[in-house]
Amino acid sequence: MEQVGDPWKGHTDVINCVAFSPDGKKVVSASDDKTLRLWDPETRKEIAVLKGHEDYVRSVAFSPDGLHIASGSRDRTVRIWDARTYQQVGGPLKGHINSIWSVAYSPNGKQIASGCWDNTIRLWDADTMVQVGSPS
Repeated sequence: MEQVGDPWKGHTDVINCVAFSPDGKKVVSASDDKTLRLWDPETRKEIAVLKGHEDYVRSVAFSPDGLHIASGSRDRTVRIWDARTYQQVGGPLKGHINSIWSVAYSPNGKQIASGCWDNTIRLWDADTMVQVGSPS
């Protein structure tokens, strides 16, 4: 199969997940190199590197308004990032006892769901960053 264009390079290990911002102007990638990277899909250039996770980053999702990014990691945390300043918002969300494999925002952006190797799903309030209820 023929490749079109150059690959986007920057990560130094396996890329586990990618997501477009709702407006399509950014792409975020999550990697085993413990970073998230933001990209401009039009220029194919790296915009920012987000560091804070202490282990592989498995999953990433943009909030519906495009202002925040949630990431889940093998370090057992969910982290929230400001998609404009590229800084972590608050501290890590803790509660899982194993690697987090998936994160997703609710359609209204008010909750974040995280799925874990520990066979649980946890819900988090996106504003207060507090767990909602008990794990399922």
